[in-house]
Amino acid sequence: MAIKGRNLLSTLFESSRSSLTCTYKCGNACFGKCENSSSNSYFSDQFSRRSALRAGGLTVVTVGGGAALAACSVPDDEAVTESTQAAATTTTATKTSEAAAKDVKLVAAEGMKFDAVEPNQEDKIVVPAGYTSSVLIAWGDPVIKGAPEFDVDNQTADAASQQFGFNNDFAGLLDHPTDPDRMLYVCSHEYTTEPMMFPDYDPDNPTEEQVKIAWASHGHTVLEVSKVDGSGELKREFGPLNRRITATTPFTLVGPAAGTIWTKTAADPAGRNVLGTLNNCSGGITPWGTMLSGEENFDQYFANATSSDKKLEASYERYGLGAEATERKWERFDDRFDASKTPNEPHRFGYIVEIDPSDPTSTPVKHSAMGRFKHEAGNVYVAKDGTVVCYSGDDSRFEYIYKFVSTKKVKEGDMAHNMSILDSGTLYVGKLEGNSPAAEIDGSGELPADGEFDGTGTWIKLLTCDEESGKYESHVDGFTAEEVAVFTREAADAVGATKMDRPEDFQANPVTGKVYVALTNNKYRGATGENAEKNQEDPTEWAPIKENKNGLVMEIDDDHAGESFTWNLLLVCGDPTEASTYFGGFDKDKVSPISCPDNVAFDSHGNLWISTDGNALGTNDGLYAVNVAGENRGHLKCFLTVPKGAETCGPIVDDDRVMVNVQHPGESDDATFDNPASNWPDGGSSIPRPAVVVAWNESGKKIGA
Repeated sequence: MAIKGRNLLSTLFESSRSSLTCTYKCGNACFGKCENSSSNSYFSDQFSRRSALRAGGLTVVTVGGGAALAACSVPDDEAVTESTQAAATTTTATKTSEAAAKDVKLVAAEGMKFDAVEPNQEDKIVVPAGYTSSVLIAWGDPVIKGAPEFDVDNQTADAASQQFGFNNDFAGLLDHPTDPDRMLYVCSHEYTTEPMMFPDYDPDNPTEEQVKIAWASHGHTVLEVSKVDGSGELKREFGPLNRRITATTPFTLVGPAAGTIWTKTAADPAGRNVLGTLNNCSGGITPWGTMLSGEENFDQYFANATSSDKKLEASYERYGLGAEATERKWERFDDRFDASKTPNEPHRFGYIVEIDPSDPTSTPVKHSAMGRFKHEAGNVYVAKDGTVVCYSGDDSRFEYIYKFVSTKKVKEGDMAHNMSILDSGTLYVGKLEGNSPAAEIDGSGELPADGEFDGTGTWIKLLTCDEESGKYESHVDGFTAEEVAVFTREAADAVGATKMDRPEDFQANPVTGKVYVALTNNKYRGATGENAEKNQEDPTEWAPIKENKNGLVMEIDDDHAGESFTWNLLLVCGDPTEASTYFGGFDKDKVSPISCPDNVAFDSHGNLWISTDGNALGTNDGLYAVNVAGENRGHLKCFLTVPKGAETCGPIVDDDRVMVNVQHPGESDDATFDNPASNWPDGGSSIPRPAVVVAWNESGKKIGA
């Protein structure tokens, strides 16, 4: 029976992220147990694949990528309060000794000279006084010349493959290769929320056309945009470089995983040609002009991942694959989404993918040398000696941080060479230590005696690759190099990697070279009561908040090409009136509240910009700027907020404009297609549409000037 105008999800979720979003974004992992139940001896103790293969004569092992995306939990008694709404300007009796000593008027740093946007629940984009914004493109708008205009009541898969996809996440902006008056906007389309896309959607019986529309609405968009004279505004254009990449676009798998017993299928006996990319979250723009994109919660798309071998069942759990039908029921229309029929297909997802936006005929690549896990982004930093380093987080509770150090260097103008840079080098996973006594870390957020949450770290080798010679070396006992590339989470368990609170976007400051990672939250850290069994680790100096609902931002001073680093927590997020929060030592009277940091970017001044996902303070998500050095270190201000139910993604910050992707507007536990919680961006009684926003200074001045 078709279901129309009805709330499909009856279980309310205590968070500003709705259960509707949780179900379709991450496979409802918010309610599930953590995949990482290891004591960091998980795989070496329980399962040596090589011995298992020899003993059992197995030719395939089905595992997949995990989905433990915990939304920020808000207890019932923490609804929006007056103090929360006014926290951007409120005062508190508590000041750090450093700030108290400076009883002078605050002068904002370059790039941050704007009036902070106050917390709100508006169904619109809110920007500072003197700034304005416009929508560049929204779900369904034509991308390819000749594509039909969007008609939500008459969608087709063919039209969707030529139109802007759903739930755009990562955003990048590149110079146009031939036209100085144009640029290239690129983005990922992370996932689809079918109940908000179709007027007559029956989740138990989706139609084949609806499923194919969803396939076409995943992937990526490459879009030519024109500059507007005297303004930071951009306009979408139909150009020869415009492109849609979908869940059925051919990709080439390269590196140690390619052509192995783990990645071959009946449809692809070579194990090197993959159809599509799924759940692409954040990403990065490389110095050689390509787009990187992380395949994140891919496990939720694969059904019936079962095995009679108990050890294989443990491996499935480690990556989060389910033994039942999927929410979207794609497996009914393509056997590759049924792991019982195509057991290796999940091994072909969970990688960093690379796309050349300047060549619409090029085949995108999946780089297995960088490991397979829930990649949140991949961001490149080029060290002073030319060494290329790519950082990535595994976005789940109690998962790890990684970097890949290439043995190749950039060759100007040689795209073929440059797109192989991430195939040769060494993959590392991070191990952290605090420098304060454990007794001083009690989970309350109280600073230790030395005044900072900080310590040291080591990068542990997992895998070294030389793609040109085809030589691959494992650095993990009990694993071949191919196994490290495919089963990276288990390899990282085996070497004792450090469990983090959902490491997401991970990026180096182009001014200082220091690296920053957003740690969104972990409500099970040190949990007691009904969630006690989901706690895998109590508070530590790198994760000092018990039942961490608001998140952290970590600063890493890395020996980029080396194996050591130091770290400190720049931000312990939340309401600045709460004693548990920390803003780099800055006066908390003068900062905006922030909750659940997700994506990060830098402006030309070296200020860090942070977008949020799942604000646990009861107000809309937003985009924030924070100074990371000097006397204003820790000064954080909200620049922009997004509409009801939406997540702030992207972002892009340059001297002329700020851009964000507005994902899943109007999704709430009470929302339906016919009664959405938002009517943004078109207003009136229209359906909400994920879209791209550009903001700029009305006076023509630079951002934050």
